[in-house]
Amino acid sequence: MQSWTLPERVACLALHADGGLVAGLETCIAHVKPHADGRAEVATLASARHAREGMRFNDGRCDRAGRFWVGSMVRDMGANVAAGRMARLDPGGLHELAIDAMYTPNGLAFDPDGRGVWWSDSHPLSQRIWHAPLHDDGGLGAPRLVLDMQALPGRPDGAAIDVDGGYWICANDGGRILRLLPDGRIDREIMLPVSKPSMCSFGGDALDTLFVTTIQPANPQGEDIALAGEVFALRPGTQGLAEAPFRPR
Repeated sequence: MQSWTLPERVACLALHADGGLVAGLETCIAHVKPHADGRAEVATLASARHAREGMRFNDGRCDRAGRFWVGSMVRDMGANVAAGRMARLDPGGLHELAIDAMYTPNGLAFDPDGRGVWWSDSHPLSQRIWHAPLHDDGGLGAPRLVLDMQALPGRPDGAAIDVDGGYWICANDGGRILRLLPDGRIDREIMLPVSKPSMCSFGGDALDTLFVTTIQPANPQGEDIALAGEVFALRPGTQGLAEAPFRPR
């Protein structure tokens, strides 16, 4: 296993079309080129324009056209401040989007045809999932609330999309993965032996394995004691889509 140390905490990563990675850090979005000797070249692509002090980026990924989307949040979730918003980095620079007043933006995923975007707010005061049409120029149509998880086990965290447009969301604190249909119905539920799944992503040669990262709770109980923090590999019977790299031009 190899690791690289960056100047700030890393919130999210995506591929870069020119090699290396795009990273959402605390105060900027950066192009990171890791080297085999442990060095990492870091070049700022865009500086953050956070609404207040004590904020950082959180979830992020590229849409099908190679634009990098990322949400921001107040670092202290316990402060219960909805100052987060979504932004999009493309060849024209960093654009703030009309997705704001968020506590903890999460769950970014893009429909297989690139014409829709999903996102969530995983904070206990929200726990909601939305979808909006996505135009060719990166603009958004009217968002709609797809699911309110307040009455369900778990909070919506990281997500993935499959070839049929199914939206797979980690139910953090709920010990399960849910698959949502575009109309908001839950048609699959996979139980896990840990309480805090945090992110899922399709991988493997056929993109038919769902990899799930997990978090160790503050006071682990039961199977969390031995298994929390591990990465799980599931075979859900469907396939994902290859991630699009960031295209700077």
